[in-house]
This record gives sequence, structure tokens and C-alpha cells, in this order.
Amino acid sequence: MYTHILLSTDGSEVARKGIEQGLSLAQGLGAKVTIITVTEHLHTYAGPAGGAGWIPAPDEMAEYEVGRKKAAESILAEAKAMADLLGVEAETLHVPDALPAETILATARERGCDLIAMSSHGRRGLDRLLLGSQTSEVLAHSPVPVLVIR
Repeated sequence: MYTHILLSTDGSEVARKGIEQGLSLAQGLGAKVTIITVTEHLHTYAGPAGGAGWIPAPDEMAEYEVGRKKAAESILAEAKAMADLLGVEAETLHVPDALPAETILATARERGCDLIAMSSHGRRGLDRLLLGSQTSEVLAHSPVPVLVIR
């Protein structure tokens, strides 16, 4: 049925549940997985014309990049260890400075994934409007089936 599943994680507890379910499915199907985490660029605020804002200094940017890379490595190492415990063939991928939904879709396409499995925080109302939903974006634009875990 499915031979290559793309699992997405942001390191949250909800995403961990999605990784667990996705790996269990992959194990049952004998499928391989690609586990991806995407980190967005640091948002800066220049403020209105002539106003105060915040733009990080070069050393702050470097520190941010190092921290973000370490966090992604930790998230992916945990997911890879989970896959190894189940005997699931897994590759990990960190994509920095990217939009999560777009990157998840592009990765699924580029790697020939035939299923995307990801979790949803289940936000509603104003929270969803303000925070957006990467899962909703993937659902709306994916050419392959998407399994949403809550």
C-alpha cells in the first residue's frame, strides 16, 4: 500500500505522538520513512518608518542558528531512535529557513513519498487564525494522502 512515508515533527509532544503513530504504521506496512523538521527564519521587526524595532546583531543571529540546529538535531535523533527500536528504515532531514507546509509538500514530491503523516494541535477559532495551521496547508495542497494524528 504505502512504501515511503514522510513524517513531520516540530519536537512538540503532539508531534511526538504523530511520529509514534507514523512509525507504527510504517512498521506494519514494511515502509521506509523520511522524518523531517523544518525551522523558519528568525522574524525581525524593523518598526514603522522612524520608529523603534529589533534587528538582531550578527552574533545574535549566529547564536540563534547554532541553537536552532542543535534543537533540530535533538528532535531528529529522538525520532530516529524510535524508528530504530521498531526496525523501521528511517532517514532524517532538517530544512532551515523555510516555510513548513511548503517544505513538507516539496520534500514529499522530491523523495517520492506516497503518504504524509503529521500531527495537528487542533487549534480552533482565533488561535488557528493567529497561529495558522501547517497541517491545514498540507491537507489543502498535498497530491498524496495525508494522515492527521491528534
